[in-house]
Amino acid sequence: MSDLAPTTGGGAAAATDGDNRYKAVQQKLKTLGTAMDLAGDELEQLLRRMRLNAQRTEGLAVDIANAELDRKFIEMTNQVAVALGGAATEVQKLHETAQEVSGLATEARRTHARLYEGLDTVRSGRRERTPKPGFFAH
Repeated sequence: MSDLAPTTGGGAAAATDGDNRYKAVQQKLKTLGTAMDLAGDELEQLLRRMRLNAQRTEGLAVDIANAELDRKFIEMTNQVAVALGGAATEVQKLHETAQEVSGLATEARRTHARLYEGLDTVRSGRRERTPKPGFFAH
């Protein structure tokens, strides 16, 4: 029996509220990176369990064969083992993608900070309101 169950304790999705202020973008990128890290951890655990279950299923197929049960049960058990192995391969790809997205989010956050942190510091330190981006482009 599988012990897989949906979890709700994972990372929260970044809000898509259209708030593009410096600190809001930084927080959204941080939230995305954290969510991908958590997803990566959960996928890694799932991958280990799937591989273990595939190995156990292969062993069960051998046990069924040794017990001289009907050949169809051996074949069905082998098919389950192969399916678990294939699913584990896909989970591995998903895990790698989650790690890549996490790294890209961290890189984007650093680049964003490098480009806009100084401007945000200046704008935040003023008592007077600063024009919105694009104001001087007209």
